[in-house]
Amino acid sequence: MIDFLVALFESVPHSVATVFIAALPIAELRGAIPVAIGVYGMDPLKAYMLAVIGNMLPVVPLLLFLESVSNYLRRWVFWDVFFNWLFTRTYHRHNTRFERSGTIALLLFVAIPLPVTGAWTGCAAAFVFGIRFGHALAAIFGGVLLSGVIVTVFTVATLAGMGVSGLL
Repeated sequence: MIDFLVALFESVPHSVATVFIAALPIAELRGAIPVAIGVYGMDPLKAYMLAVIGNMLPVVPLLLFLESVSNYLRRWVFWDVFFNWLFTRTYHRHNTRFERSGTIALLLFVAIPLPVTGAWTGCAAAFVFGIRFGHALAAIFGGVLLSGVIVTVFTVATLAGMGVSGLL
């Protein structure tokens, strides 16, 4: 996957490529930071900052337009039944819990740098659980910041363990 991403953005300046890779749902900053540091030889702090910026780029549009997209899809019976079931079930099962700790739960969910956790999935979770825009944006931003620190530290430690000290 790293080879594909590097090849995809080979004609783009490394800083811009880092932002683009971090904005992609398949990579996010979990892919952008290792590429920036390990492949492009970028300073870890610069890689972190660019990856956070890139990872946050799609967040506002996603938070603002997921409802519109789901409403559009509801024109078809299958999607209408699906969304009614999903939202009713989610609301009844998790409303109290998310009223109390939804923002913190969302922040922690986004902060864990594992597959299917991150800003894109965090936006979907915020929508499903009805977390207000401002709270969702703050939680996702906090999660992205924490995840970026974890990924950067792990990348630097891994490269140092491999004897790649010239990049650090």
